[in-house]
Amino acid sequence: MDDLDRAIADSEARGFVKVLTVPGKDTILGVTIVGTHAADLLAEYVLAMRHGLGLNKVLSTIHTYPTLAEANKYAAGEWKRAHQPKRLLEWVRKYHDWKRG
Repeated sequence: MDDLDRAIADSEARGFVKVLTVPGKDTILGVTIVGTHAADLLAEYVLAMRHGLGLNKVLSTIHTYPTLAEANKYAAGEWKRAHQPKRLLEWVRKYHDWKRG
């Protein structure tokens, strides 16, 4: 929450969003949100879980700026960075280095 411009502007930059997923997948099993307006932020995850949408869908959703709802997108982005296919990305980097000479 302390990275959100809206939370900083409102002096409410305390708290966190934690998402539990299926190992190796973006399927949302549960969410814990601590902070101001946590119940409002939870609605997006409830909708995603109800309709089988994963964190990649949350990440690709447009979140207006500046709002606290950006916390959901930040959490999805952190999940995405933590689950990058490192071996594949390393292979692609080596391939591009080779192609460039």
